[in-house]
Amino acid sequence: MNTMAQPLAERMRPTSFEGYVGQKHLVGEGAVLRRMIDSGRILSFIMWGPPGTGKTTIARIIAHQLNRPFYTLNAVSSGVKEVREVIEKAKSSPLFSRGGAILFIDEIHRFNKSQQDSLLSAVETGTVTLIGATTENPSFEVIRPLLSRCQLYVLKSLEKDDLLSLLRHAIDNDDILRGRGVELKETDAMLRYSGGDARKLLNILELVVESEQASPVVITDEKVVKALQQNPVAYDKDGEMHYDIVSAFIKSIRGSDPDAALYWMARMIEGGEDPAFIARRIVISAAEDVGLANPNALLLANAAFDAVTKIGWPEGRIPLAEAVVYLATSPKSNSAYMGINSALQKVRETGNLPVPLHLRNAPTQLMADLGYSDGYKYSHDYPGHFVKQQYLPDEGKEFSFWHPQDNPVEAKSKAWMQQCWGDDKPFTK
Repeated sequence: MNTMAQPLAERMRPTSFEGYVGQKHLVGEGAVLRRMIDSGRILSFIMWGPPGTGKTTIARIIAHQLNRPFYTLNAVSSGVKEVREVIEKAKSSPLFSRGGAILFIDEIHRFNKSQQDSLLSAVETGTVTLIGATTENPSFEVIRPLLSRCQLYVLKSLEKDDLLSLLRHAIDNDDILRGRGVELKETDAMLRYSGGDARKLLNILELVVESEQASPVVITDEKVVKALQQNPVAYDKDGEMHYDIVSAFIKSIRGSDPDAALYWMARMIEGGEDPAFIARRIVISAAEDVGLANPNALLLANAAFDAVTKIGWPEGRIPLAEAVVYLATSPKSNSAYMGINSALQKVRETGNLPVPLHLRNAPTQLMADLGYSDGYKYSHDYPGHFVKQQYLPDEGKEFSFWHPQDNPVEAKSKAWMQQCWGDDKPFTK
């Protein structure tokens, strides 16, 4: 085998959307990115999704098919100087008058504010078409002026059929794998360890093939597990396993195991994880998993986030650890989380139900004449600052989303609701 060959994932990178696997909602026939390419005019956009879902490949295909100059920067190793150099190159490009160069920035969430500010003018004037890629929620990490100048597209982890198709394509079309006579006898372990990540999947396939001396190579679950145990970093290039670790971290908090939660956080810290990434997950866990069973958890999580921002590393580990232990040892409730999910689903099912007239504002005489605000009862004018009246739409009077769970805080809330509403609300019965 040629040991100097490119990694399998790079060898298999497609050059057109015909060979691209997954993300049909973006690049399939008639999808938004496909339509933009067919029109010959691409707008700046940011792709948000897990690793190995094809963000870099999409950017390269677009540049290739539109025949545009293509510049790429990695936010980890590039600064304002490198951004400005690329913009100057783009200005002097002979194709500038025909739509401009494409600037692809990987891990754009790692750019600080000044680095992102340096992009604004070039994006706004069309000097470059920005394509950003991020594994983090752009609303947290990308400055608002830049985000407002870009479309946002969400990429999904690859499905089982996509991954199997990718495996068979690699085995049938890669010269090196064809020479080894690779046979896929079992695939469960490969799919499980890949976690929907195409690059990780191909890394695992390549590792197993290279670990076998004889040909043909028969892929079994046992061989995959053995190869990964012998070389665990081979399927975790560039720290992609942090998604598995943060999953274990959150589930340990949810499962009320402070020891496990501290262990997985220590793994993230030692692995060089961004402290803001850890802090955000703690805030989310406080709201989603502890919730109304202990509302102070969200306050403490936010305080820890604020403390880390102010004091940085390594001391920032202390308030984070305090918050993690507090969350892990708190009673748990997901009633608010389930409630908003249920309400969102109902809104999608029922559409825009009209607001009852008595709940509408009446800032003009015409609105008052039409009955706006007529009959509204001001709660503070009544004993206990409560009076029964309808707050849901007429067609949704029976909607019920919040269901209190078995903990002292929500029991107290339920008792107050029972005092107010009697048996008129499902959550009071």
